[in-house]
Amino acid sequence: MRRIACWSGIWCLLGLMMACGPRERSVVLLATNDMHAHIERFAQLAEAVERCRDTAQIVFLVDAGDRWTGNAYVDMAEDRRPILELMNRLGYDVATVGNHEFDPGQEVLGRMIRTVDFPVVCANLVSDTVAVPQVPPYVILEKGGVKVGFVGVVTNYEGDNRPAGLEAVFRGLTFPDPQRMAREYASIADRCDLLVLVSHMGASHDREFLAGETAYDLVIGGHSHELIDERVNGTLLTQTGKNLNYVGVTTVRLRGDEVVSVDFRLVPLADYEPDEAYAEQVEGYYANPELQQPVGTLTHVANAVGLANLLTDLLADETDAGVAFYHIGGVRLDSLAQGDVPLARIFDLEPFGSTVVTLEMTPEQMRRMILVKYNDPVNTKESHRIDLYASTPYEIVVGADGEAVDVRFPQLREGRRYKVAMSDYIYKKYEAVAGEDPDETQLLVTDLLLDELEEESPLTPDNTPRQHVRLISGR
Repeated sequence: MRRIACWSGIWCLLGLMMACGPRERSVVLLATNDMHAHIERFAQLAEAVERCRDTAQIVFLVDAGDRWTGNAYVDMAEDRRPILELMNRLGYDVATVGNHEFDPGQEVLGRMIRTVDFPVVCANLVSDTVAVPQVPPYVILEKGGVKVGFVGVVTNYEGDNRPAGLEAVFRGLTFPDPQRMAREYASIADRCDLLVLVSHMGASHDREFLAGETAYDLVIGGHSHELIDERVNGTLLTQTGKNLNYVGVTTVRLRGDEVVSVDFRLVPLADYEPDEAYAEQVEGYYANPELQQPVGTLTHVANAVGLANLLTDLLADETDAGVAFYHIGGVRLDSLAQGDVPLARIFDLEPFGSTVVTLEMTPEQMRRMILVKYNDPVNTKESHRIDLYASTPYEIVVGADGEAVDVRFPQLREGRRYKVAMSDYIYKKYEAVAGEDPDETQLLVTDLLLDELEEESPLTPDNTPRQHVRLISGR
């Protein structure tokens, strides 16, 4: 009778389990991207992460690349250690590389990969150098019985099938097509409960990828500095902007091995009080009196346009050039405040160690350089916008299809050759730069800025745009 009663109880339990169905679990993925060394907000991030860990059972902390280049207190520290030490302390679970991870050179990148406490994954980075170890294409992490696969990819769309940056830092590294590699490693889906693409391709390429069939449940994106919460062909695509203003919170509900729902919200870090321990650590990194030393003053705020105008005027004046160009992506500040300018802000503005190149160009050659860049069908992050700021005014004429058809220079004479100054990034990276007698001067842009501020302060920024776009229909 006992045996009959025992089997009866087991069958009742099994029936109850079948009626209730598989157990439901929730996974929270916290994401950052394009932090660009803005560690001043890391204490708020730490508070947000710890609160989530206190309330959710399964939490993963993920970064989609570009951890540095944008804050002198990090960028001028040995091996960019402040941001890495903070990420290690907070317990990041996984990250991929962004294009700016390569800025300080392969030795620094290699030491970062070897010393961080979390895996760095990238399916389309192939290393044939001693400095940069070969990173895995993916990692499968398990928490609370849930297996999550993370595949990483980085952009190779900025020309020459590699990320943006100077050629020297990429020697010995190759970057296969990120979308192809993402599709290839989606094969690990059978080994995971949840499959995540950690992408530093940029939003337009993420959308292009998701337009096809994919096994990914979620894309955590970066590179294009957008706030994104959207579904593309049924798959959630997210991004948290830049500079650590937000953390992305994705909640995934699983029933058995089936994904029931994937929901996302952007959480402003300004809503959180800073964690005191992390705030103290950050304050220690900022305790650098040399970087806090004022080097000059501004009479009023310089916005991004004003900073670009300042740089182009400076390049023209210092090289006796008739025209100067500067790539807007090289202007890393949205503004510079009125009053004293600390040394650190100069390196925040221009963190790349850019130098000046001069050459002789005609307006026709300048026109082609601008048109090719504006109409770039590959590097869409930097196309169809005013990308080249200049010391001389010009107008881009755009057709109804959005493509530029002409550039007008009201102050230049057609056929005449002008001495043109530009950053070495433009000279080495832009596809259509052509001219005579190039001179790679090795003059550092930061040195020119420091000299100008020290000798000519107070400077009066000119925030008036000199470059414009005009639709043909607007004539």
